[in-house]
Amino acid sequence: MTTTSSSASPLSEFSLIDRFFAHATRQGEQVALGIGDDCALLRPPAGEQLAISTDMLVEGRHFFADGDPRALGHKTLAVNLSDLAAMGARPLGFTLALALPDSDPAWLAPFAEGLAELADRHACPLIGGDTTRGPRNLCVTVFGSVPGAHALRRDAAQPGDDIWVSGTLGDARLALGALRKEWTLPDGALAQARRAMDWPEPQVALGLALRGVARAALDISDGLLGDLGHILERSSMSAQINVDALPRSPLLATQSPEIQRLCTLGGGDDYQLCFCADPVQRPRIEAIGDELGIRVTRIGTIALPDGRQTMLHLHDNTGAFVAADFKSFDHFQ
Repeated sequence: MTTTSSSASPLSEFSLIDRFFAHATRQGEQVALGIGDDCALLRPPAGEQLAISTDMLVEGRHFFADGDPRALGHKTLAVNLSDLAAMGARPLGFTLALALPDSDPAWLAPFAEGLAELADRHACPLIGGDTTRGPRNLCVTVFGSVPGAHALRRDAAQPGDDIWVSGTLGDARLALGALRKEWTLPDGALAQARRAMDWPEPQVALGLALRGVARAALDISDGLLGDLGHILERSSMSAQINVDALPRSPLLATQSPEIQRLCTLGGGDDYQLCFCADPVQRPRIEAIGDELGIRVTRIGTIALPDGRQTMLHLHDNTGAFVAADFKSFDHFQ
């Protein structure tokens, strides 16, 4: 991890690491060599494959400039751990690349604390990275391991599979809409919704428990419509979704039907898992949810393509067709 900050009193490479990130570098047996050399060396368990994912958070695009730095530290790692969860992978370690306008301790200290707390909780140490001066940009590459036969790939959904989601959907989008003045929320409701947006919880334990149970999975980062579409495209399948079955919080349930559907179907930043499994696995999946204290909800069914242009068909509890005239998050729109 190197630093090229040009602030009035720049911190050196190792003093920045020691001061703010040393408590995130605690290394277990999976790290053969951590920070301090040209590369880190990881030791994945015998017979397992490496799972690797990178996510970038850019100020003004993915987070507000005045956001809580401690929450941002948490979220920077959480969104990457969520990718490991979606693959059924166990975390091994991560690298962190930071572009910062300055090396301000008042910002760096809580950011590092939020990141380190989540890293410790998931035994996922910081093993390297880079820092430079520039517009605030946070990039993590996370490494995990998973037995190849149990990886939860996007291309494995089968006709007749149940479609499930964990947790509840839409609160992060509800908060974003209020902050953008698309609608109004009372202060207490906004604080509740914003916690879902700022402090997402990666479903790592659920991903591990779904090894050998689910067939395909991904995490819901850009919105259910768009993300589930990736499974359908990779698996060459279509799906029937009951929009009234989508799990939502009591807070979101107080909003209009239009806002509820926009948030649950098109909202991003949920970081829950969407997964597909054979119907014979229903009792096991429900038991996993009970064991982990995680809500799991069956929302639809995978089907063979029927020749129509769209692969995703929405209906309500009555079976009536539901139109969705909005899109999931796109980084270039």
